[in-house]
Amino acid sequence: MEEKTIQPHVIIIPLPLQGPVNCMLKLAELLSLAGINVTFLNTDHVHRRLLRHTHIHSRFARFPSFRFQTVSDGLPEDHPRTADRFLDMFDAFVAVTKPLLRDMLTSGGPSSDTERPVTCVIADGIFDFVLDTAKENGIPVIYFDTLSPCCIWIYLCLPKLIEAGEFPFKGNNLDTPIKSVPGMEGFLRRRDLPAFCRSGDISDTQIQISLSETRQLPKAHGIILNTFQDLEEPTLSHIRSLCPNLYSIGPIHNLHKTNLAEETSSSPPASSNSFWEEDRDCMTWLDAQPLRSVVYVSFGSLLVTTRDDLMEFWHGLVNSGKKFLWVIRTNAVAGEDGDRQIPAELSEGKKESGYITRWAPQEEVLAHPAVGGFLTHSGWNSTLESIVAGVPMICWPAGVDQQVNSRFVSEVWKVGLDMKDTCDRVVIENMVNNLMEVRRDELVSSADEMAKLAKKSVSEGGSSLRDFNRLIQDIKFMNVLIAEAFAIFSLLDRYFGFDFFFDQVAVFWLYYYYFGSIAASITLCCITDTLGLTASVIALQIIGSRSIHWKNGIGIQKMDPSTVYVYGSTMLSEYEEEVVFPFVILGTHFLLHLSQPISASFIFEALLF
Repeated sequence: MEEKTIQPHVIIIPLPLQGPVNCMLKLAELLSLAGINVTFLNTDHVHRRLLRHTHIHSRFARFPSFRFQTVSDGLPEDHPRTADRFLDMFDAFVAVTKPLLRDMLTSGGPSSDTERPVTCVIADGIFDFVLDTAKENGIPVIYFDTLSPCCIWIYLCLPKLIEAGEFPFKGNNLDTPIKSVPGMEGFLRRRDLPAFCRSGDISDTQIQISLSETRQLPKAHGIILNTFQDLEEPTLSHIRSLCPNLYSIGPIHNLHKTNLAEETSSSPPASSNSFWEEDRDCMTWLDAQPLRSVVYVSFGSLLVTTRDDLMEFWHGLVNSGKKFLWVIRTNAVAGEDGDRQIPAELSEGKKESGYITRWAPQEEVLAHPAVGGFLTHSGWNSTLESIVAGVPMICWPAGVDQQVNSRFVSEVWKVGLDMKDTCDRVVIENMVNNLMEVRRDELVSSADEMAKLAKKSVSEGGSSLRDFNRLIQDIKFMNVLIAEAFAIFSLLDRYFGFDFFFDQVAVFWLYYYYFGSIAASITLCCITDTLGLTASVIALQIIGSRSIHWKNGIGIQKMDPSTVYVYGSTMLSEYEEEVVFPFVILGTHFLLHLSQPISASFIFEALLF
């Protein structure tokens, strides 16, 4: 068998929506900068929009080992792909992607690339099928859950809420306190739970998807979170009780910008991942406005509102007397098409009161000195971008994690105001005036302090940069395991003369677990003969407590040490003494692979038996 140099290769599978794709593309670029091969699974629809409105191909062209793999999202091109049709998008994408992923992991996928065996899969946390499919092939999964950690912790507590009778709930009293989410007992209410919790029906599809996610997350090799320790350490501590291996690498847009700046030794050019054409003229308009005088208004990439709600915001903003920059997407108003999305009243009055556009370069807008406040839907990307820019928020959440995000913004981080569950022009006017005048100094002070902590986290020695470097090291370590195993199989090939067909990575893992389990039993047998049964018992306990892969091994399923000893002795008797050595090397490698982390003393003793 020829020796191969195997480079780390990660498949990235985002949820095909603006926010998750934006985060995952930034992660992909960071991984590529670190020398990791990346295959990015993109839907045809998303890819066309990125090609139309960004320089995505030229940005990634400098990474020869990066590639896009495109696939249909299973929907007709005229499907709106908005928040109210999320389940259509989710079900169709899973139906298409599940068999494709299996194909990619076992045979290199539709465009076979046999020199790039998969080291691990990084997927959005909502995709429970990824973990099952990858583990069938012995490939680790790291989930990148692009929701806020405070919301993820609520997801993980849903079984506890059900047991306590706090969920699902009946009635309209949304201010009833929630007591079964550790760390949030003092401020969490029913109205702050994810929007689907209000359905009152535990069989609701979105609730079932979330419960499935809570079952799968703790089984993954690790979880990437777009946050930083100074913002959410209490919540992260709770999540670690169920999912110990967390990589808190946020704010990822800031980490991305910092790393690119270090690579180029200068400020990097703006790198948009937008699905829409960005209006650059709005930046010129901002240049003419006074310091911190403008309210930026955007409700994200998915929210669909009514015309009545739109007019309430219009009157509230105009009556506040503050200038505004307002993003109204072409598909943002229910039942309206094209130019009718922006009512005539808004079009006629916008020159006096503000600037209305279809889409804006949000990171740049929030960083502009003229922007003093952000009226937002509280999506997690928007929340973090506002925190990094030091811009206080008014939160008008609509779904998913936005309800809990808005509560944390107002009650925990003190960087904004929560306006959930109301859309009234008088309330909006008062909120804008509170943000921009009455409570301005208080909120700006908190926002500025949090912005400093966010920037510190991605700087040298910062918590997010440390976690990102650890993520890179862990991926490369996974790859070292594969490379070492290839070398060991080369040794076995030299002794036994059989040829291994490892162009298909799944076949490699099949051989690895088959022969590894045999070799491990021989190794444990040798350890027992040399160090006594206690060492063998310790080894089995470590393996049994830390790995499910042990049960995938052929011939060793829930064996006690005595049974393993007999099995190993039998295998030893079948081979000549001179060929035991490569089996012991493979067995030791197999044991270390399954039992990481393992005590240094045990490794030393195992190698010196």
